[in-house]
Amino acid sequence: MKLIHSQSRLAGAVLGAAVGVAALSVPVVQADAAEPLKVGFVGFLTGGGAGTTGIPARDAADMMILEFNKGGVPAPYNTPSFGGYEIEPIYVDEAGGNTKLVQEVRNLVQRRGVDAIIGFTSSGSCVAIAPVAEELKITTVMFDCGTPRIFEDASYEYVFRPTAHGTMTAVGAARYVNEVFPQTKSIAGLNQNYAWGQDSWRDFKLAMNSIMPAVEAKSELFPKLFQGQYASEISKMLNEKPDVVFSSMWGGDLEAFMVQSTARGLTNRSKLVLTIAEIIMYRLQDKVPEGAIVGGRAAYGVMARDTELNRWFRKNYEERYERKPTYPAYEMAQSVLFFKIAADKAQAANGGKPASMAQIREQMVGLEFEAFGTHVKMALGNGHQAISEAAYGQFHLDPQKGPMLTNIRYFDPHCVMPPEGMKSADWLKQGMPGADNC
Repeated sequence: MKLIHSQSRLAGAVLGAAVGVAALSVPVVQADAAEPLKVGFVGFLTGGGAGTTGIPARDAADMMILEFNKGGVPAPYNTPSFGGYEIEPIYVDEAGGNTKLVQEVRNLVQRRGVDAIIGFTSSGSCVAIAPVAEELKITTVMFDCGTPRIFEDASYEYVFRPTAHGTMTAVGAARYVNEVFPQTKSIAGLNQNYAWGQDSWRDFKLAMNSIMPAVEAKSELFPKLFQGQYASEISKMLNEKPDVVFSSMWGGDLEAFMVQSTARGLTNRSKLVLTIAEIIMYRLQDKVPEGAIVGGRAAYGVMARDTELNRWFRKNYEERYERKPTYPAYEMAQSVLFFKIAADKAQAANGGKPASMAQIREQMVGLEFEAFGTHVKMALGNGHQAISEAAYGQFHLDPQKGPMLTNIRYFDPHCVMPPEGMKSADWLKQGMPGADNC
């Protein structure tokens, strides 16, 4: 029995089976397994976001689907299948702009008959897709995009994000600067000109105002997404000489900025705070300045906690793809795990039978679980938005061991994310109420 977006087909199949039993008065043999669930996976497979983000996420999805389908993940997640279903993935490229992306999502649902969607890297993509997912009544798990606006500006039934939003990333960076470089007197920002970049700089600046109120904010620069050239921006910051340059750039933009800023000597004058540079620390190891403050959206990658599940994930990913898993791989694996846990719980609540998507969504709301190196709780957005700890470290290139992060510090979720029912900007402007003893 194949489920699409409601219990109607399942109910029809059950009703039909019941009628057949009554009419024929003979035993009915149930199928060994339900048909696979079709799940659309959306991410950057081409363009500036592919190499650092989209491809690692797609590879993690491939690996986790295979391992979950066969029950190859360590306990307590070693039961085969997703609540009685295998997953059949359909991959779609996120590149091409929001108009194209919305059409791709409509095609996934209306023409290709997917049962759910997991994906989306860009915050702009998520802002555009969330209302469309709700309109189409398609269960949608957003694995990466960081803007807090998704669940702060609207309420959704079908949309979930089992990764923390960007306020955690920005506030964690501010807390790290305060702890490690308390002598900081000025900051500047270089962030991409769309929701993620704008929100990240806003939250970092507001957090710094609260934690280190004497710090002066200098340049606030917003180059366009995938601009690639930053000569004028680097020149401005070289002239202003801020103590700290904060950047949430990602993908090819981050790689280009690293190469150009190192060549121009910006990193000799200012300490870089790179909220998601964990994605490039292996690819551009000799271009990342020594001591740069590096984040990876949460306790992912080299900052993930040393657990059996994390050791299994890293070992299998490295053996399969011959490279280390960075935070997009962790986020995707965590999102697929989120789907599995909810499906398994729904199956158990359904008497051991594969459940409907509606029943699976019920289990997603407020779910709390151990992921690959960090703890996750769906505590915001009426149980649709996750919180987790923030983590930061400083880059060091060891001649023998290669790139690594030192001086890693962790910040509890309540120290870096607002409480339920409060918008991030309001929480920060009010001095982060509830973030005591941080």
